Amino acid sequence: MSLLVFLDEAPEFPRAVLDALRQPLESGRITIHRAAGAAEFPARCQVVLAANPCPCGNAGGAHGQPCECAPATVRRYLGRMSGPLLDRMDIRVLVPRVTTSRIRGAEPTPTTAAARAVVAAARDRMAHRLRGTGWTRNAQVTGAWLRAPGRIEPGSTKELDRALELGTLTMRGWDRVVRLAWTLADIDEADRPTADHVKGALALRSAL
Repeated sequence: MSLLVFLDEAPEFPRAVLDALRQPLESGRITIHRAAGAAEFPARCQVVLAANPCPCGNAGGAHGQPCECAPATVRRYLGRMSGPLLDRMDIRVLVPRVTTSRIRGAEPTPTTAAARAVVAAARDRMAHRLRGTGWTRNAQVTGAWLRAPGRIEPGSTKELDRALELGTLTMRGWDRVVRLAWTLADIDEADRPTADHVKGALALRSAL
Protein backbone atom coordinates (compact mmCIF):
# COMPACT_ATOMS: atom_id res chain seq x y z
CA MET A 1 0.00 0.00 0.00
CA SER A 2 1.35 3.45 -0.96
CA LEU A 3 1.43 6.15 1.69
CA LEU A 4 0.50 9.74 0.78
CA VAL A 5 1.70 12.71 2.84
CA PHE A 6 -0.17 15.93 1.99
CA LEU A 7 1.01 19.24 3.43
CA ASP A 8 -1.53 21.98 2.76
CA GLU A 9 -0.29 25.59 3.01
CA ALA A 10 3.26 24.22 2.98
CA PRO A 11 5.01 27.62 3.40
CA GLU A 12 3.23 28.03 6.74
CA PHE A 13 5.43 25.24 8.12
CA PRO A 14 8.83 26.29 9.53
CA ARG A 15 11.61 25.87 6.98
CA ALA A 16 13.45 23.44 9.26
CA VAL A 17 10.40 21.16 9.30
CA LEU A 18 10.12 21.20 5.51
CA ASP A 19 13.84 20.61 5.03
CA ALA A 20 13.59 17.57 7.31
CA LEU A 21 11.72 15.91 4.43
CA ARG A 22 14.73 16.07 2.13
CA GLN A 23 16.61 12.97 3.25
CA PRO A 24 13.52 10.71 3.55
CA LEU A 25 12.45 11.80 0.05
CA GLU A 26 15.90 10.88 -1.25
CA SER A 27 16.51 7.60 0.55
CA GLY A 28 13.05 6.40 1.55
CA ARG A 29 14.31 5.95 5.10
CA ILE A 30 14.25 7.95 8.33
CA THR A 31 17.17 7.59 10.73
CA ILE A 32 16.79 8.86 14.30
CA HIS A 33 19.99 9.31 16.28
CA ARG A 34 20.02 9.33 20.07
CA ALA A 35 22.75 8.97 22.67
CA ALA A 36 22.00 5.27 23.10
CA GLY A 37 22.11 4.53 19.38
CA ALA A 38 20.24 5.02 16.15
CA ALA A 39 17.00 3.60 14.76
CA GLU A 40 16.01 3.44 11.11
CA PHE A 41 12.44 3.32 9.80
CA PRO A 42 10.98 2.91 6.31
CA ALA A 43 9.61 6.19 4.96
CA ARG A 44 9.05 5.74 1.23
CA CYS A 45 5.91 7.68 0.38
CA GLN A 46 4.37 10.14 -2.03
CA VAL A 47 4.62 13.73 -0.81
CA VAL A 48 2.29 16.48 -2.05
CA LEU A 49 2.85 20.12 -1.14
CA ALA A 50 0.24 22.82 -1.73
CA ALA A 51 0.98 26.53 -1.48
CA ASN A 52 -0.55 29.90 -2.22
CA PRO A 53 1.53 32.35 -4.31
CA CYS A 54 1.82 34.62 -1.24
CA PRO A 55 0.38 34.89 2.30
CA CYS A 56 -2.78 36.68 1.13
CA GLY A 57 -3.13 34.35 -1.87
CA ASN A 58 -3.50 37.08 -4.51
CA ALA A 59 0.02 37.50 -5.89
CA GLY A 60 0.05 37.66 -9.67
CA GLY A 61 -3.67 38.37 -9.77
CA ALA A 62 -4.41 34.79 -8.77
CA HIS A 63 -7.92 35.63 -7.55
CA GLY A 64 -8.53 38.81 -9.49
CA GLN A 65 -7.73 40.87 -6.40
CA PRO A 66 -4.66 43.03 -5.71
CA CYS A 67 -1.95 41.46 -3.57
CA GLU A 68 -1.54 43.10 -0.18
CA CYS A 69 1.87 41.57 0.57
CA ALA A 70 5.18 43.40 0.36
CA PRO A 71 7.72 41.85 -2.07
CA ALA A 72 9.99 40.92 0.84
CA THR A 73 7.07 39.17 2.53
CA VAL A 74 6.37 37.10 -0.60
CA ARG A 75 10.05 36.15 -0.95
CA ARG A 76 10.25 35.14 2.71
CA TYR A 77 7.00 33.15 2.45
CA LEU A 78 8.02 31.15 -0.63
CA GLY A 79 11.61 30.91 0.58
CA ARG A 80 10.52 28.49 3.29
CA MET A 81 10.37 25.89 0.51
CA SER A 82 14.09 25.64 -0.18
CA GLY A 83 15.67 24.88 -3.53
CA PRO A 84 16.96 21.46 -2.41
CA LEU A 85 13.45 20.52 -1.24
CA LEU A 86 11.81 21.64 -4.50
CA ASP A 87 14.52 19.78 -6.42
CA ARG A 88 13.00 16.60 -5.00
CA MET A 89 9.50 17.46 -6.27
CA ASP A 90 8.99 15.67 -9.60
CA ILE A 91 5.82 17.50 -10.68
CA ARG A 92 5.00 21.17 -10.12
CA VAL A 93 1.55 22.30 -11.18
CA LEU A 94 0.12 25.81 -11.22
CA VAL A 95 -3.56 25.57 -10.30
CA PRO A 96 -5.60 28.55 -11.59
CA ARG A 97 -8.61 29.87 -9.77
CA VAL A 98 -11.83 27.96 -10.50
CA THR A 99 -14.37 30.16 -12.31
CA THR A 100 -17.73 29.45 -13.94
CA SER A 101 -16.23 30.01 -17.40
CA ARG A 102 -13.49 27.46 -16.70
CA ILE A 103 -16.05 24.96 -15.44
CA ARG A 104 -18.27 25.40 -18.51
CA GLY A 105 -15.35 25.30 -20.93
CA ALA A 106 -13.54 22.38 -19.33
CA GLU A 107 -12.92 19.29 -21.42
CA PRO A 108 -14.29 15.97 -20.16
CA THR A 109 -11.96 14.29 -17.68
CA PRO A 110 -11.48 10.55 -17.09
CA THR A 111 -13.52 8.94 -14.37
CA THR A 112 -11.76 7.64 -11.28
CA ALA A 113 -12.23 4.09 -12.54
CA ALA A 114 -10.73 4.93 -15.94
CA ALA A 115 -7.75 6.71 -14.37
CA ARG A 116 -7.21 3.77 -12.00
CA ALA A 117 -7.12 1.38 -14.96
CA VAL A 118 -4.49 3.50 -16.75
CA VAL A 119 -2.34 3.65 -13.61
CA ALA A 120 -2.67 -0.10 -13.00
CA ALA A 121 -1.68 -0.88 -16.59
CA ALA A 122 1.33 1.44 -16.36
CA ARG A 123 2.44 -0.17 -13.10
CA ASP A 124 2.13 -3.62 -14.68
CA ARG A 125 4.44 -2.47 -17.51
CA MET A 126 6.94 -1.16 -14.96
CA ALA A 127 6.92 -4.38 -12.95
CA HIS A 128 7.34 -6.48 -16.11
CA ARG A 129 10.25 -4.38 -17.39
CA LEU A 130 12.00 -4.30 -14.00
CA ARG A 131 11.52 -7.97 -13.14
CA GLY A 132 14.67 -9.49 -11.69
CA THR A 133 16.08 -6.12 -10.57
CA GLY A 134 14.44 -6.00 -7.14
CA TRP A 135 12.45 -2.93 -8.21
CA THR A 136 8.83 -2.72 -9.27
CA ARG A 137 8.33 1.01 -9.96
CA ASN A 138 10.18 3.72 -11.86
CA ALA A 139 10.55 5.78 -8.67
CA GLN A 140 12.80 3.08 -7.21
CA VAL A 141 15.40 2.75 -9.96
CA THR A 142 18.84 4.28 -9.53
CA GLY A 143 20.38 7.07 -11.56
CA ALA A 144 23.01 4.65 -12.87
CA TRP A 145 20.26 2.43 -14.32
CA LEU A 146 18.52 5.43 -15.90
CA ARG A 147 21.72 6.71 -17.51
CA ALA A 148 22.85 3.36 -18.92
CA PRO A 149 23.31 3.38 -22.73
CA GLY A 150 20.25 2.35 -24.71
CA ARG A 151 17.74 2.96 -21.93
CA ILE A 152 15.95 5.75 -23.73
CA GLU A 153 15.66 6.90 -27.33
CA PRO A 154 19.01 8.30 -28.57
CA GLY A 155 19.17 12.10 -28.56
CA SER A 156 16.01 12.49 -26.48
CA THR A 157 17.81 14.14 -23.55
CA LYS A 158 19.35 17.07 -25.44
CA GLU A 159 17.28 19.66 -23.57
CA LEU A 160 18.07 18.03 -20.23
CA ASP A 161 21.79 17.90 -21.03
CA ARG A 162 21.76 21.57 -22.01
CA ALA A 163 19.95 22.53 -18.79
CA LEU A 164 22.47 20.52 -16.78
CA GLU A 165 25.38 22.28 -18.49
CA LEU A 166 23.80 25.70 -17.85
CA GLY A 167 23.18 24.89 -14.21
CA THR A 168 19.40 25.28 -14.43
CA LEU A 169 18.97 21.57 -13.67
CA THR A 170 20.84 19.45 -11.13
CA MET A 171 21.98 15.87 -11.67
CA ARG A 172 19.25 14.83 -9.25
CA GLY A 173 16.76 16.80 -11.34
CA TRP A 174 18.04 15.12 -14.53
CA ASP A 175 17.41 11.69 -13.04
CA ARG A 176 13.97 12.66 -11.76
CA VAL A 177 12.89 14.03 -15.14
CA VAL A 178 13.96 10.79 -16.83
CA ARG A 179 12.09 8.71 -14.23
CA LEU A 180 8.96 10.74 -14.94
CA ALA A 181 9.56 10.34 -18.70
CA TRP A 182 9.59 6.57 -18.17
CA THR A 183 6.22 6.83 -16.42
CA LEU A 184 4.79 8.87 -19.30
CA ALA A 185 6.11 6.23 -21.69
CA ASP A 186 4.49 3.46 -19.64
CA ILE A 187 1.18 5.33 -19.74
CA ASP A 188 1.52 5.60 -23.54
CA GLU A 189 2.48 1.90 -23.71
CA ALA A 190 5.80 2.80 -25.34
CA ASP A 191 8.85 0.55 -25.06
CA ARG A 192 11.07 3.41 -23.89
CA PRO A 193 10.88 7.19 -23.50
CA THR A 194 11.06 9.35 -26.61
CA ALA A 195 12.04 13.01 -26.90
CA ASP A 196 8.36 13.92 -26.50
CA HIS A 197 8.14 12.02 -23.23
CA VAL A 198 11.26 13.76 -21.92
CA LYS A 199 9.93 17.17 -22.97
CA GLY A 200 6.61 16.40 -21.31
CA ALA A 201 8.34 15.38 -18.07
CA LEU A 202 10.51 18.50 -18.13
CA ALA A 203 7.43 20.68 -18.72
CA LEU A 204 5.68 19.12 -15.72
CA ARG A 205 8.73 19.84 -13.58
CA SER A 206 8.98 23.43 -14.83
CA ALA A 207 5.31 24.41 -14.56
CA LEU A 208 5.96 26.98 -11.81
